[in-house]
Formats: sequence, C-alpha cells, structure tokens
Amino acid sequence: MSAVDWHALLAPLPGSVRARRRPVAAATGLDSAAAAAIAGWSSLVLDLSTAAGLRVVQVLLDAEGRLLSASDHVLFRSAARDGSGRPWIRQENIGGRFETDGAFSGTYWQVEGPEPADDEPPRWTPVPRAPTREEVAGLVALVEEVRRRGPAPEPGP
Repeated sequence: MSAVDWHALLAPLPGSVRARRRPVAAATGLDSAAAAAIAGWSSLVLDLSTAAGLRVVQVLLDAEGRLLSASDHVLFRSAARDGSGRPWIRQENIGGRFETDGAFSGTYWQVEGPEPADDEPPRWTPVPRAPTREEVAGLVALVEEVRRRGPAPEPGP
C-alpha cells in the first residue's frame, strides 16, 4: 500500500502499522477523585506520516475496554495557493463520543489555509458539519481495525 492509499480520511490502514497503547493520564499529579474516574482508561494511537502530511487515528477505551470516543485526523501540506509563498494546509477530521448504546455524537471538520509564519495565528476558517452515516460506519470500522492492531491491555493490579 502506498502513502497515497492511506493518506485520506477513513482510508484503509497500511498492513504493517501497529497502534500504541497509553494510559489516558498518569495517576501522579491528579487528585484521587480525578485519578479514580479515569483509572484503567487507555488511548490507542496510530501515527502515520508522509512528505505530504500526516494521519493520526485515536481510540479512547475505558477500563473495561468499552469504546468511549475516536477520531481520524488527516493533514495535507502542499505548495502555496494564495500568493503568500507559504505552504497550503488542509485538515480533515471526524471524531466524537460513542454512547453506551452505540450511538455516535461527533463532528466532521475541514480546515484550510496558508501555513502560519513563526508565531502568527492561523488564518484558517473551520467548516464543521454532522458526519454522514457512511462516515460514522467508516469510523467504526477503523476503530475495530485499530483495536485489532493495538497491544493488549496491561494486566490489572
């Protein structure tokens, strides 16, 4: 699979990539109530990059392995389009929360504009919309693939 094949929102993942599993937060530095609320939660993250941009897929699971949220984010970087001489950035993202009944509450975002110079704030206009049923189904399929590719949960105490 070439970089072009996976470098698109909800596209199939290349065969060799594996997700990283990390705790949502370290218990140190959190008060006991906050630490207890997220004890055992983990994040599966898959990072892909190419000269033309990147893709990050993230899946959040609770201590029992239930899906809480997920997102697929793709960034494209190309030649300047607006006379600024700066590279053009386009980002697409679909992400949100999964309810216990399987319903999805999320947003599709598209952002586009010139890459900011130094400390300049971005001049991008975000365009949100509700994801389509097909996009939600694509995200669910991507979540299942990332879960298959992620390492097993750490054994509990």
